[in-house]
Amino acid sequence: MKDVHKSQRLAADPEGFLYDSGVRVSMEAFMVGEGVLALEAAAAVRSASQAVDRLRSQGAGGRGLSAGALDVLARLSAAGGEGAERAEGAEGAGGLSVGELARAAGVSSRNVTGLVDTLERDGLVRRVQDREDRRSVRVLITGAGQEWLEAFREPTRRAMSAVFHGFTEEDLARFRHLCLRLVENQQRIEGAVR
Repeated sequence: MKDVHKSQRLAADPEGFLYDSGVRVSMEAFMVGEGVLALEAAAAVRSASQAVDRLRSQGAGGRGLSAGALDVLARLSAAGGEGAERAEGAEGAGGLSVGELARAAGVSSRNVTGLVDTLERDGLVRRVQDREDRRSVRVLITGAGQEWLEAFREPTRRAMSAVFHGFTEEDLARFRHLCLRLVENQQRIEGAVR
């Protein structure tokens, strides 16, 4: 199914809505009529996600941070790690714990630990002992990490402006809403399964 998305043949249906003709043919053969539109929509979400990720990675300037690592770096920046890192005697006062990062991103602590390992190896974050709880470790963004984010900001803005060219503010809000409804449905289904 991965190969279905490599060469997109976009067309418009009679109502003017875009679709990928290659995906449509594949899905019609797979589903034999029912449920094809939902599968086409799922394939379109995946293709859109890949398009955004490709443009995002171009903005990374060859410094291949994954979307997950970028998320961790942005969250640490928002947590004020840079200021806390510079403050004398503020070890552990800023940043976030691995658990806090995992909860915020909705992923496992194990996943975040791997991301933090990579970011620490690249000098973009560092771990410090929490001075209030010696058993806990905090993750702080370094000056180099903050500089990396600053350098990444403008290329990201340009990439997002290009990929969402022609979208109105209302289009973007509606698109965000529809994507998050998918997330909400997935969370509801997973909650019912457990």
